[in-house]
Amino acid sequence: MKQSGEQALRSVIAALVITLALTACNESMEDLSKYVAQVKQRPGEPIPPIPPVWTYTPYKYAGSVGRDPFRPSLDQGSDDERSSSHSGPRPNFDRPKEYLERYELDTMTMVGTFEKGEFNWALVRDPEGIVHRVLVGNFMGKNHGQVVSVSDTKMSLSELISDGTGGWLVREASIALGEG
Repeated sequence: MKQSGEQALRSVIAALVITLALTACNESMEDLSKYVAQVKQRPGEPIPPIPPVWTYTPYKYAGSVGRDPFRPSLDQGSDDERSSSHSGPRPNFDRPKEYLERYELDTMTMVGTFEKGEFNWALVRDPEGIVHRVLVGNFMGKNHGQVVSVSDTKMSLSELISDGTGGWLVREASIALGEG
């Protein structure tokens, strides 16, 4: 019995809400009609002019002048012919890879240094959160980077980058303390 009384009360409340909602819809829309009429009477804003159409000027390619676009550029824009001997620095592919050579340099962070005897060690955190000790001469990074110096604020590396023609270019890199 108690439930049927609650259901009846809910039905009455629902009927009242619906009745109020329907009476709100029947209000006069006179003020809205006046507003729409006023807006329609306003003069329209001027339309901006169409932008000018630029005519296409074709580029005439003179194949005998300038660099051949189908030949690869050597050494950052230089078209110098290189000797086939490639007598420059080369990575040692026969040496075993060190652990930190599996990560890119920008994914590692130098977190500190310490000195033991005559050696200055760098502490480097890899992307997995493991801290490694690094000495001058150790290799790290995917570009054959070898640690050249370790100071209290940074470690400097020398990387070997392929020039695309069988030769190698030396690029200096560094990781600063807390960087990464």
